[in-house]
Amino acid sequence: MKTHELTQGSPAWHAHRATHFNASDAPAMMGVSIYKTRTQLLHELHTGYAPDVDAATQRRFDDGHRFEALARPLAEEFIGQSLYPVTGSEGKFSASFDGLTMGEDIAFEHKTLNDELRAVMNDDCLGHVLPGQYQIQMEQQLMVSGADRVLFMASKWNGDELIEERHCWYTANPTLRAEIVAGWAQFDADLAAYVPAEVLPATVAAAVTALPAVSVQVTGSIAVRDNFSAFETALRDFIDNRLIREPKTDQDFADLDLQIKALKNAEAALDAAEAQMLAQVDTVDAAKRMKDMLKKLTTDNRLMAEKLLAAKKEQIRGEIVADGIAALREHIAGLNTRLGKPYMPTVAADFAGAIKNKRTVDSLRESVNNELTRAKIESSAIADKIQINLTTLRELASEQAFLFADTAQIVLKAPDDLTMLVKSRIADHKAIEEKRIADDRERIRQEELDRIAVEAAKPAETAEPVVAPTSTPVAAANVVPMRTSPRPAAPSTPPTLKLGQISDRLGFALTGDFLKNLGFEPAATDKSSKLFHEADFPLICMRLVSHIQNVQAKQAA
Repeated sequence: MKTHELTQGSPAWHAHRATHFNASDAPAMMGVSIYKTRTQLLHELHTGYAPDVDAATQRRFDDGHRFEALARPLAEEFIGQSLYPVTGSEGKFSASFDGLTMGEDIAFEHKTLNDELRAVMNDDCLGHVLPGQYQIQMEQQLMVSGADRVLFMASKWNGDELIEERHCWYTANPTLRAEIVAGWAQFDADLAAYVPAEVLPATVAAAVTALPAVSVQVTGSIAVRDNFSAFETALRDFIDNRLIREPKTDQDFADLDLQIKALKNAEAALDAAEAQMLAQVDTVDAAKRMKDMLKKLTTDNRLMAEKLLAAKKEQIRGEIVADGIAALREHIAGLNTRLGKPYMPTVAADFAGAIKNKRTVDSLRESVNNELTRAKIESSAIADKIQINLTTLRELASEQAFLFADTAQIVLKAPDDLTMLVKSRIADHKAIEEKRIADDRERIRQEELDRIAVEAAKPAETAEPVVAPTSTPVAAANVVPMRTSPRPAAPSTPPTLKLGQISDRLGFALTGDFLKNLGFEPAATDKSSKLFHEADFPLICMRLVSHIQNVQAKQAA
């Protein structure tokens, strides 16, 4: 680990953080931070600008630093060694340590004690029960420092007086470490392609101008005084000109929700006017009809707006999920392009589950982006495994590719399992092939023996005794002397098989002297050609096989 002499909060400290992947940012990168979203972290690292810290957050930071300094002597007592705060890096990964021993084998991480930590930190607790955001931060600290474990402590103080303290040990988790490395790799790719979105202010519903109060008065002479006409004018203007019909943003949804409430209030006001009117006279038919018409107009448009609001929300939810599905499909297509063939399996992504109980457009997008990131990391890890397996296949089975017609399936295995499978298949194939070759040789040998036996059993048309040579021929250097077997009686037909024809059939050249040493004399000569009987050919083949076997045996001895 490379250490850096940096003062927290200094320009040099900020410059260092801007060029490294920091342990304190790792939870946000993994989408589990309660303080910052992954999208916010992307925006900050892309622009180099972080939002100003408000007074309440700054107080929380200050308390945290103070509690950390007060708790460090307690940690040193537990560990039995001194601790020093330090910032370190390993390549592009960085971590700021609340404390590290001189041997860099034990780290110290402190947090302010809260109810979430109290719920999991008891006397026998282990680090794996801590909330995920803390485990991720400490795992990167171990990765950067090479330390064996982290003393995680949470404390609460009143001034310099300790109120409560809890602690546990966190040890390395190789699976989580691999997820963090893959997560930063995907984050780096997303950062390179990041395009800042328009930053909108927090959604606050605009004030909706209330419709005029409905008033009806009935005199004793059944003279009705009302403001239905003015109410109608205002209502129709509200419906025609102000009622939102195509909500798209969180602002639109908030405004439309208030407009629906205004329409509901208008319905209630009309009902109240009716009750007021009927309480004053027994029948005011014309006014009631007007009231009924206005209420229906209000109710119809309120119901329309409610349906529109619900439908538009579902439409936007569907579009956001569809964008996530398309982005994952594009990512996997790119991985298949990298691999050369569509080897990638289906990678499950629960976008619908990710947006469950989410209400705002921003929270919907953030949830889908987090699930998309998780699926991208998983699919990239699968692609890396496939690439390793394809390399193994090329190295071990370049000449036996025909044995792996199921490549698309087996490349999904763990690399060690695939290596064992490849070696096993090749070994099995070689054993089968060697047995087939041995069986073929034995079959050919037996067929030749059978053919020679049949030829030898045929009655001779002309009795021609075999004349033993008057002198023993001198064997060629590479010819093993062998006992001469009696040849079948010469057929009555003239010899026509030339020495060159024998060589052509066998695929290699033979000399007359070599055949003589094997016990074969030409039956006749035609100018310079030596002629043999056609019936000699099977026996010549048998003698050649025996000769080769004898040579092999001699060399082996």
